[in-house]
Amino acid sequence: MTTSTNKSYTKAFIFLTSLFFLWGFITVLVDSLIPRIRELFTLSYFQAGLVQFAFFGAYFLLSIPAGYILARIGYKKGIILGLSTMAVGCLLFYPAASYRVFGIFMLAYFVLAGGITILQVAANPYVAVLGSEEGASSRLNLSQAFNSLGTAIAPAIGAMLILSDKVKSKDEIAALSETAKEQYLLAEAEAVQTPFIGIAGFIIVLALIFVFVKLPKLLEKVPNGGYAKLLSNKSLMMGAIGIFVYVGAEVSIGSYLVNYFMDMNLFEAIKNSAFMKGISETLLNADLGTVDNKAIVGAFVTFYWSGAMIGRFIGAYLTKVIAPAKVLMSFAIGALALILISMNTSGFVAMWTILAVGLFNSIMFPTIFTLAIDGLDDLKPQASGVLCTMIVGGAIIPPLYGLLTDNIGFKLAFVLVILCYGYIWFYGKSKIKVSK
Repeated sequence: MTTSTNKSYTKAFIFLTSLFFLWGFITVLVDSLIPRIRELFTLSYFQAGLVQFAFFGAYFLLSIPAGYILARIGYKKGIILGLSTMAVGCLLFYPAASYRVFGIFMLAYFVLAGGITILQVAANPYVAVLGSEEGASSRLNLSQAFNSLGTAIAPAIGAMLILSDKVKSKDEIAALSETAKEQYLLAEAEAVQTPFIGIAGFIIVLALIFVFVKLPKLLEKVPNGGYAKLLSNKSLMMGAIGIFVYVGAEVSIGSYLVNYFMDMNLFEAIKNSAFMKGISETLLNADLGTVDNKAIVGAFVTFYWSGAMIGRFIGAYLTKVIAPAKVLMSFAIGALALILISMNTSGFVAMWTILAVGLFNSIMFPTIFTLAIDGLDDLKPQASGVLCTMIVGGAIIPPLYGLLTDNIGFKLAFVLVILCYGYIWFYGKSKIKVSK
């Protein structure tokens, strides 16, 4: 590989990694909207929960079409299309907030999520092919680390820009005079509109940069019968199941951590421990006597998601010096061990071991992804569409975990999550056998 090619790949990698940061940041930033839109649109909790359903629904409905389009227009145009779609989604938040119509908001979120889906389908395989097959997992782990950095920063930015003032309850809004009510709802609309207009402007500028920047052209031709070939590819199909169970397991744990900690009455233990109390008060920036018990335990959830970010930076190195399939197996074993410990203990041991699973989750998505598309050449865009479709596991496995919890309790319900990580270990082992 020539020096000029290396420079071209390095520049392209930097630009692409900025996209990973962007969609991670925006994905979590939208979560900050939920408390506001619930009052702005006077939604039930069920309706508010549909926001996440719209996000995963976009992956399910649009990933394969995105892969089909990408195979025909190429990576660069696919990235520009994804950014443009995201910008349209952000701009749709303006009329959604102005007219206070929940349907428009859901459309805005679906369009935004659709743009993110196109970016995912385009950027993941593009990073994988920017260099040698051997370094694909390392590169994608590094890019995904910046995605996690975006998800780690977004809650603080969201709190500052979107949730900085008190959100009134439905009863409090009803008690206002008509004039005061209109003024409050107008202010609420502006709190939603302003950040997303700014984000839309930033995305448009980024899309224009990608129009003019020169990126390596790596997609040479469009294979015929691409999806038929992919559906018969055992490694890809096993990898698709791996993505499904990984996202499902990660979201299941993350979604129920607060409830799990409340079920173990950990808020009392935290209050009675000077060290743990200090951590919680620092994270919440408040005296524990003034906050809800859910907030006390919820503050520690940040360690679960931060662990994923730290682990991806570590994973970028490990998958460079150790066979990625072996790293995947080792991290799956680490996750399994920690879950088993949490299941069979209580108190802070059960708490910290389940939080530490985030560290071992870190490398799973990028490593499974690159192992699954290894050797597929010009079929990679369509293969990416298949894999990204399976992110729908985040919408299916968590409710199943919740159903089990309702019937047998949190700890026994972890059996479902253990099965997920067990499959990931099995997939890693199968890829080691293939490489031999």
